[in-house]
Amino acid sequence: MFVRKMTPSQSSLFGEIDDLQDLTFIERPIRRCLKTAEEIDKLTVDEDLNDIERAVYLLSSGEDVQRASVIINLPNLVRQNPAETFRRVVPKVREVLHVAGADMQLAAAGSFLTVLQDDIVLIQTHTHSILQIVLLNLDHRDTGLVSNAWLETLLSAIDALPKETIRQEILSPLLSKHQLSQSVPARLASCRILGKVVGKFESSIVKKDLLPLIRSLCQDVEYEVRACMCRQDVTKNILLDHTKVEVLPELVELAQDEASTVRLAAFDTIINLLEMFDSNDRTCVIFPLVKAFCEKCFKGDEAVLASLSFQYGRLCHGLSESFTDDQHLWFLEFYKKLCCLGLQHENGHCESQPYPLELENKYALVRRNCAYNFPAIVLFADPNHFLSELYRTFSSLCHDPEISVRRTAAGGFHEVVKLLGPNVHYIHKELITLLQDDSLEVLDALLNNLQETLELATSRGEGAGPESKVSQVNIPDLVPALVAAEQKAASSLHWRVHEKLLQCYSCLPRVISGDQIYFRFFQRMLSIITTNNVLPVQREAVRTLCVFLRYNRKQEQRQEIISKIKQELAQGRSYWNRLRYLDLCEITIDLFSKSYFCKHFLIPALELVSDPVANVRYKLCYMLPKLRSTIKPTDKHLLQQLEFCVRKLLCREKDKDVVATLRKVRLLLLKHERELLDQKKEKEETLLLEMVSDLPFLIIL
Repeated sequence: MFVRKMTPSQSSLFGEIDDLQDLTFIERPIRRCLKTAEEIDKLTVDEDLNDIERAVYLLSSGEDVQRASVIINLPNLVRQNPAETFRRVVPKVREVLHVAGADMQLAAAGSFLTVLQDDIVLIQTHTHSILQIVLLNLDHRDTGLVSNAWLETLLSAIDALPKETIRQEILSPLLSKHQLSQSVPARLASCRILGKVVGKFESSIVKKDLLPLIRSLCQDVEYEVRACMCRQDVTKNILLDHTKVEVLPELVELAQDEASTVRLAAFDTIINLLEMFDSNDRTCVIFPLVKAFCEKCFKGDEAVLASLSFQYGRLCHGLSESFTDDQHLWFLEFYKKLCCLGLQHENGHCESQPYPLELENKYALVRRNCAYNFPAIVLFADPNHFLSELYRTFSSLCHDPEISVRRTAAGGFHEVVKLLGPNVHYIHKELITLLQDDSLEVLDALLNNLQETLELATSRGEGAGPESKVSQVNIPDLVPALVAAEQKAASSLHWRVHEKLLQCYSCLPRVISGDQIYFRFFQRMLSIITTNNVLPVQREAVRTLCVFLRYNRKQEQRQEIISKIKQELAQGRSYWNRLRYLDLCEITIDLFSKSYFCKHFLIPALELVSDPVANVRYKLCYMLPKLRSTIKPTDKHLLQQLEFCVRKLLCREKDKDVVATLRKVRLLLLKHERELLDQKKEKEETLLLEMVSDLPFLIIL
């Protein structure tokens, strides 16, 4: 007997079988991992126990998963039996939390928050017991997730607690937690609690009891505590004079802090409080402080510079009324420096300077924030001075090498257009640039308000409509840019951008001439309808085509468009094209008069009754009531055509879905006919009554 040598394929097959056998051995231990009888017995609870007794039992001797289940269900127990729950269950929960893990602590924090917020605690002692547990767990050994969860529970509960409870249960422990002997997390918690409770008390109490704590925390040795206290809104219920005397000096000192985090927190707080300071404070205190802050950031504090650039618009508007001309000019020039941070200009183009990647990203963020604030800066500088003061800066942002900067500039372009008014032609080149941008993200941002942008950029300000078009925008540049944008969107995988652009095309009759639309866009719409594979894009192209037809003024062009629609859609070889023709009919019913629709579109739609594809006949059946509503009662020929269409379907249709739809539609048509007949009878009755009232007059004659 000879042993044949295995082929490679056979060897591979046997190897796979061996692997499968190995898997069977792996499965065996898994089957043994089921709960043992002892474990099942441990998890079993006496069914005779009520909810409170079961909760106490599980908290005392149950597994962790059972204890967690009780804690999660605690709000329901409080609703059902608050007295017994607080007497027997809540103390057990407090004991369990001493040794509980993070998951159980988080569940408890959520449950107690629900109890406090749902107004299901009716007795003050109950509130006291819950707050004691919350305050106790604020100092949990896990100073991260768990402590923060308990702190958020306390902060959220403050809104639902009465003033006296806050004073007794929260403020008293707070007086000790701000001391330096407490841990840093405890002092950070004190800052946030102070920021929350300060709005609950009168100005006199805030000044007497809370402001000393606030001042002490603002001068804490740890920069995290100083920054946290600085970010809290402690001006609620503080009189304006007290704010100036007590709060402003602290902010001024913090704005000059050695730690950049503290300086940034002070800067943000000052911006939020600008309305509370008078003109003298803004000129003599705030402006020198902010100026020094800006100069220090620009020289090397990039992290703070990003926040400064984001807040710059609010800062300028908050201080603008108090600025001298020199101060106004300084802020404007500083903004221009921020817009060019990290760039070098050569031959009119912006290019990034060679910086480390991290620093380059920070500079790009600053310029993006500047682009976000640009409309506010236009208002700050006065739109009449745009060309001399801000045009080069805006052009730089629109040509920025970073996509995020150009995208942000594109997103606010319509705001700049509105501010410039009759001088909008200053930025028409930038509009063309953004339409032709290499990045689809930039085009997408521009499309959000492109209709408004185009209409404002091409009108005299005498109102919308074709008669208000002027040559403020170079139309030969605009049309190729729109065509190129559509081709770029069509060739990408982002069909939603393509759909959005086609939606924007519906404004073109108010922006460019009918001839430009006919020769540059009409055939393209037909091509999208017949060749694009994305249904929403096809339907949007159909709608745009209908809008083009609606506002076309030349009869020969209209006839050509209608002829091609019938030829390529209604009589198209692909059933998809014929379905799009029915979509077009639905849109034209809304856009055109009934008589125009019946004259040009109804008959080709009814002829689809013989379409070989059931989907087309199904859609036609669905549309029959709408088609019937366009036919005048006096148009007997079209009514006969519609009736013939229905009878033909009833006699020949074999597709069950089409037949089912047809039956429903026929009932609607019959109901409609009865309503028309009833209206006819009502008119006849009214006419007869009028004839009777006129009869005596006729007899006298």
